[in-house]
Amino acid sequence: MPATIEASATFKDNLQQLPPIDGVERIDLIDADGNVVASIANQPGKQGSLAVYQYLAQIFGTLDAQAAEHGLAVFAEHTADARIRPGAHPNIDRLLEIADGGSPLRIQIVATTR
Repeated sequence: MPATIEASATFKDNLQQLPPIDGVERIDLIDADGNVVASIANQPGKQGSLAVYQYLAQIFGTLDAQAAEHGLAVFAEHTADARIRPGAHPNIDRLLEIADGGSPLRIQIVATTR
């Protein structure tokens, strides 16, 4: 299991500390009833979020308030932007909701089949 990173002030710096996402097709977020409530695909524009959520799964095992708070620190300046522009960063919005007492989610990493 990787060690928890010390989040810096910039997302770019934090991203460089995260494990690679090679071999990950997507991440599914699953609620307490077993329903997939969101997916993050391994595609341009989403790979930073994919890396953060994969890292949170490896460190915390589940997306609870503690994991969400750490994820918000990792997203760094994007978290501040998400707070003032709700909806602009849905993967950060989800962390904000869970950190504020929302229901935890299970993080399922789906490997590529290639």
